[in-house]
Amino acid sequence: MGLRGRRANKNPPVLSQEFVLQNHADIVSCLAMLFLLALMFEISAKIAVPFVTLQYNVTIPATEETADPITFYHHGIKDLATAFFYMLVAIILHAVIQEYVLDKINRRMHFSKTKHSKFNESGQLSAFYLFSCIWGTSLLISENYASDLTTLWKDYPHTLVSFQMKFFYVSQLAYWAHALPELYFQKTKKEDIPRQLIYIGLYLFHVAGAYLLNLNRLGLVLLVLHYFVEFLFHVSRLFYFSDENRQKGFSVWAVLFVLGRLLTLILSVLTVGFGLARADNQALDFSTGNFNVLPIRISVLASICATQAFMMWKFINFQLRRWREHSSPSQALKKKSVSVKSKPTKKEKENGINGTVTSNGADSPRNKKEKSS
Repeated sequence: MGLRGRRANKNPPVLSQEFVLQNHADIVSCLAMLFLLALMFEISAKIAVPFVTLQYNVTIPATEETADPITFYHHGIKDLATAFFYMLVAIILHAVIQEYVLDKINRRMHFSKTKHSKFNESGQLSAFYLFSCIWGTSLLISENYASDLTTLWKDYPHTLVSFQMKFFYVSQLAYWAHALPELYFQKTKKEDIPRQLIYIGLYLFHVAGAYLLNLNRLGLVLLVLHYFVEFLFHVSRLFYFSDENRQKGFSVWAVLFVLGRLLTLILSVLTVGFGLARADNQALDFSTGNFNVLPIRISVLASICATQAFMMWKFINFQLRRWREHSSPSQALKKKSVSVKSKPTKKEKENGINGTVTSNGADSPRNKKEKSS
């Protein structure tokens, strides 16, 4: 069964731009299938294995404490090949969710073009954030990172990780890498591309940084915390698109957003600024994966603080813009022209709050218009 969605009656020319856009999921599926078929033959298996399976495994022999041998993994250049293959998988899953879930809802709801684009974005990200939160939380519980915060910096560098931990990071890199070609496949508007590139770049930079600097434990905690807040926002936006009266989720998200930024800063300073700073081994050593030196610690904290400050700046500007729109005197005149019978009070004239305002198009909730008396 193809993953093409609705298409015009006249088929576009083969290998044309429209053909690639309409059939990109099928093309990527065939490419991913080639890697899987290559595993069946001895000649091509050596090339296909680094793409499909995780590399750089280290087996620790059984001891008195562990009856069976334990396999751990570390990172290397071959992880790029693995991330590329799972990027193809992410593109396929993106097309499946789009065609069999989001497109069906869009046809029923009859959204405008703006809401249609925002609904698709929130739908895709909600599914990813939910899956990542569940996966990340299970890792936190199984690895006992949530119960003991000292494990975030204890015994650094954390070069050897479990299969699930490495697969989690490779999957994260693959997902955010797949978002780049999706800008082309989904025909993203030119005015939306800079915003998309900024947050995709930030995700790739921080996830890859935590993975390569062996700060995978701290990165896992911060990702789960951040993904939970983002999941709440996009779910609230989905409910808002279906019914504009459903706005309570945005209020809860606003509170958790601020708390999430504070917790991120506290955990980062506690781990990098205090935990790693007091560690005995503070010598740069690429062979052992030790990056616990002052310049790198400062760079890590500066990067995290700058990102959190940027997010808070965007958040505050958004809230201030909404507040200004709600208190704009021009909106009072607009409301007066619509509802002639309803006369504003003296206090409302002074404060300029009469009528309703749209806060940010389809991207944010609007107050319900008051009925004229």
